[in-house]
Amino acid sequence: MRVMVTGGAGLLGSHLCDRLIEMGHEVLAVDNLYTGSKENIQKHLGDPKFEFLRHDIKIPLFVEVDAIYNLACPASPVHYQKAPVQTIKTSILGAINMLGLARRLKIPVLQASTSEVYGDPAVSPQHESYWGNVNPIGVRSCYDEGKRAAESLFFDYWREYEVQIKVARIFNTYGPRMALDDGRVVSNLVLQNLRNKPLSLFGDGSQTRSFCFVSDLIEGLIRLMSSEPDVTGPINLGNPTEISMVSLANEIMTITGIKSPITYLPLPADDPKQRKPDISQAKQLLKWEPKVSLREGLSKTISDFQARL
Repeated sequence: MRVMVTGGAGLLGSHLCDRLIEMGHEVLAVDNLYTGSKENIQKHLGDPKFEFLRHDIKIPLFVEVDAIYNLACPASPVHYQKAPVQTIKTSILGAINMLGLARRLKIPVLQASTSEVYGDPAVSPQHESYWGNVNPIGVRSCYDEGKRAAESLFFDYWREYEVQIKVARIFNTYGPRMALDDGRVVSNLVLQNLRNKPLSLFGDGSQTRSFCFVSDLIEGLIRLMSSEPDVTGPINLGNPTEISMVSLANEIMTITGIKSPITYLPLPADDPKQRKPDISQAKQLLKWEPKVSLREGLSKTISDFQARL
């Protein structure tokens, strides 16, 4: 197959491109390089099975492909809060353009949605049936509401035009190739620790997240895309092992052997206090669950950061 990956030069997109090429597919990676990097796909440039197109999916794209993974959108608060209007446009116009292309070509399209659709959840763990607790006008709403609107568009195109859709709600994912200026907690803490700087935690550090290693997440996306047509999602993809931010900081220091002081900063607006996916649907419908432990995944991520630094 010839598969298009939007956001193909980002963390998830580049690892997905690797895997698709390993599976024997031809890949068209599309990225405007706002947060993605050509370094992430450098090894594929020149490969006849790989093509890179610098393009912004807010603008319609007319290509011939057999399937679409729509991963394009800034995913870090640091990046999407710098350009909130462009972020929400990418989610909504990008979804419309990818759905229109899938409709014309009669091909499946997968939407990389997010656990942020649950907002600051009032229930834990978060099941797909939970509608969320989102501030529609807050500083994070450009991303949260953009992704929620994209999900709405996907299901409207499915109901009205019978487009073959797949919607994955992705929880915190980390791994090699994270941007050094990513601004998310894993990259922040690893970078600060390796540079012998104080580790920055927000609030009292008791808020929790569930971290999924990138290879596990990519396996989930591929299984969702290859699932039966009636499996539309949304399906949670993430690691249900919950950890506090203080514990994460201590785990990183244990792996590196570098002891750093911890500084506590004010909690950002609308920052969720808890994240934990219910992955029962993924287990049942996709026969998927994460395999890589946090210790193993962090070790690989830290090694990658050390090599780049």
